[in-house]
Amino acid sequence: MSQQRVFVARLSGCAVFDPAGDRLGKVRDVVVIYRKDDPPRVIGLIVEIPGRRHVFVSIGRVTSIAMGQVITTGLINVRRFQQRGGEVRVMAELLGRKVYLTDGSGVAVIEDVAIERNRLGEWDVGQLFLRRPKTSASPFAKGPTTFAEWSQVRETQVPGEAQSAEQLVATYSELKPADLANTLLDLPEERLIEVAEELPDDRLADALEEMPEEDQVHILEALGDERAADILDAMEPDDAADVLAQLPEDRLEELLDLMEPEEAEDVRALLKYGPDTAGGLMTPEPIVLSADATVAEALALIRRHELHPALAAAVFVTLPPYETPTGRFLGTVHFQRMLRYPPHERLGAIIDDTLDPLPATSSAAEVARLLASYNLVSVPIVDQAHRLVGAVSVDDVLDYLLPEDWRSNDGDDIAPEPVSTNTASIPRRR
Repeated sequence: MSQQRVFVARLSGCAVFDPAGDRLGKVRDVVVIYRKDDPPRVIGLIVEIPGRRHVFVSIGRVTSIAMGQVITTGLINVRRFQQRGGEVRVMAELLGRKVYLTDGSGVAVIEDVAIERNRLGEWDVGQLFLRRPKTSASPFAKGPTTFAEWSQVRETQVPGEAQSAEQLVATYSELKPADLANTLLDLPEERLIEVAEELPDDRLADALEEMPEEDQVHILEALGDERAADILDAMEPDDAADVLAQLPEDRLEELLDLMEPEEAEDVRALLKYGPDTAGGLMTPEPIVLSADATVAEALALIRRHELHPALAAAVFVTLPPYETPTGRFLGTVHFQRMLRYPPHERLGAIIDDTLDPLPATSSAAEVARLLASYNLVSVPIVDQAHRLVGAVSVDDVLDYLLPEDWRSNDGDDIAPEPVSTNTASIPRRR
């Protein structure tokens, strides 16, 4: 086992391999337990395996920890990690904590934690990387940094209690929304709300869209009305409507009144439809253009980085107005078709009018059949007057068709079998 000192913030995200070199997952956190007189003992790693499940890997199953990679014995119990009493997550609960230096020189904030292997082959918390309060009035200035041993600091609160979430939010900045959602749901309750309060509105909105609806409601309720309305404004209208549909009527109206009028109008329109209909699944913000618009104009619109890939696969051509509900729907122009024509070509000349749109009252099953039959990633939805009111993408249908607990990946098997690279049996966690 490597004796190199490793800082946890840099270890997070590193790949985890078995002895044969096959990748098993990536590190998301380090779990420690406090001791009375000695530094905290490392008991294991939280590893994200394929399927976004977080599992516990005992430190005894780790043969090497180095910058950039972790080598294990290849034995991983894929049962989802559940934090136990007395366990502390370094990334989630220690980083950002305020401590006092025992030499009387003041306070500092933990920005990183080093773990080291001792003479007995066990991993303990070693040095702490600390940042002292800034001494300059400049808003861009930062306080000086220093290193300290665990024995040289004492916590200002009870061991294991989390404080500032700013440092933790910074470590999550590169996570994709689905990974961020999964990471947040694995946090202790109080820490989850603390981190949610620190996340920017758009970042939290993206993460909430990847969570089960009951968790979405719980987090929004904990954040208060004004912040909840801001988050709902930042969410996709169909996702916001799904969340609000879980609330009592009076509570729903309160939040809609606090939202921006334009965003609230889109959500109200979606709430008119049943959750198992095309209208309930659709987004009211597809790309809509006139028949006189050019291929170049359409390509410029679908290049926008904030646009969902499924919605960028096609543009819809209608008569004016060009915001939903639009004028009469004329047809669809797929991205691939646009690439076959010169930039100045009019969209009206290359419309695919062979596929009929679906009424907003169509069932989710009808939408799924159409997408599957014609290998589509989105389908236009119209009202009784044949006006475009939205589009359903394949991810919306998958969300509807999959079991409610699909995000946890625990619904397929009651007792998951261990992942292993050999035939050795897997002991229960510790």
